[in-house]
Amino acid sequence: MAKDINKEVFPEETLLKLKIFTECFREWFPVFIHNPFTKGVYIVDFFAGSGMDSKGNLGSPLLLLNEARGTDNKYCNAVSENAQKVFFAFNENNKQKETELEINIKTFMDQCIRHNCNRTKCVYSYLNFGQYDFKEVFYRGSMFTKVLTESDYAKFILLDQYGFSQVDEDVFLKLVDSPYTDFIFFISSSFIKRFKTLDYTKRYIDTDRIHFDEANPKECHRLIADYYQNLIPKGKEYYIHHFSIKKGVNYWGLIFGTNHTLGMEKFLRVCWDKNPDSGDANFNINDDFQEGDLFYSEENTNKKEEVKAKIIQNIFNGIIKDNKTGLKFALKERCLPKLFTDIVQELNKDGIIRCFPKLNRQSTNIHKVDLYQIEVVTR
Repeated sequence: MAKDINKEVFPEETLLKLKIFTECFREWFPVFIHNPFTKGVYIVDFFAGSGMDSKGNLGSPLLLLNEARGTDNKYCNAVSENAQKVFFAFNENNKQKETELEINIKTFMDQCIRHNCNRTKCVYSYLNFGQYDFKEVFYRGSMFTKVLTESDYAKFILLDQYGFSQVDEDVFLKLVDSPYTDFIFFISSSFIKRFKTLDYTKRYIDTDRIHFDEANPKECHRLIADYYQNLIPKGKEYYIHHFSIKKGVNYWGLIFGTNHTLGMEKFLRVCWDKNPDSGDANFNINDDFQEGDLFYSEENTNKKEEVKAKIIQNIFNGIIKDNKTGLKFALKERCLPKLFTDIVQELNKDGIIRCFPKLNRQSTNIHKVDLYQIEVVTR
């Protein structure tokens, strides 16, 4: 039986995971409540737990609700003014934890209204609770199936599973195919690596397609993220990022998916803020520095240098012929798109390329950038 982390104080690694969940939602939520083409928003937490640990630290359900308020209730006010519908759905299969969750959320909402807005009724009144087996509600829950197919509602889906058995290939592809859907799931990467030959593991993850390096266990979560990336149908524009979390000798991790460049930009920003060396781990995964190293620079880490070299090669080879292609390439390589604009500015300054009609340094909201072409002048 999985250990009940809500009965203990969340360890540092769990707090980091929750912080990434929270900051990702903080980036995501205002985009859609201010979007005139979005009828509403669904936020679904499938493995919600009881809502807090034994010390009172907030778990994912209460963190999501807290973020949905915004500073000085600005998001509550926007939802009310725009007549947006925002649905929260919390599922917890354990009966006792689900009961505790409902109590904790009711208490939280009552206190929030009393201390923040004094409304007679919270604007987020669409609170739904479930005590279901995940696969049952995911595949046979008629309401959730309908939600996934809605093209005019945005969806933020959190899957903080125990282990690795819940988000298999079928679940992953169903999420990938869902419009206006961003998701994050947690996975026990070290356990997949350790038990890769067992039939039980292969039932959920095709480990024959993952070439683990026994001499380099810290890479295991990256390799699993690549496995999911490779499941995406060829020709489909889709973005995957990951974040490795080391705890003791084990490696766990998060995997994020979105079909929009803006979603990828925002998640990358959260992850690179947590690790300015590689943007994908809570430890020195690329051996960028040694303890006490005086010459270390965040500007020239192994990850950044590797991607810079790829971008320059693709410009010279005519694969990257315009800024939008280059910015998307940086995203695909799981780097902030500013890396591309810095390279182009340098090459342009040195007379190696020319940009027309006009070079610009736009590297955010890249779906809206002013397009320019790139031509190699000399090598």
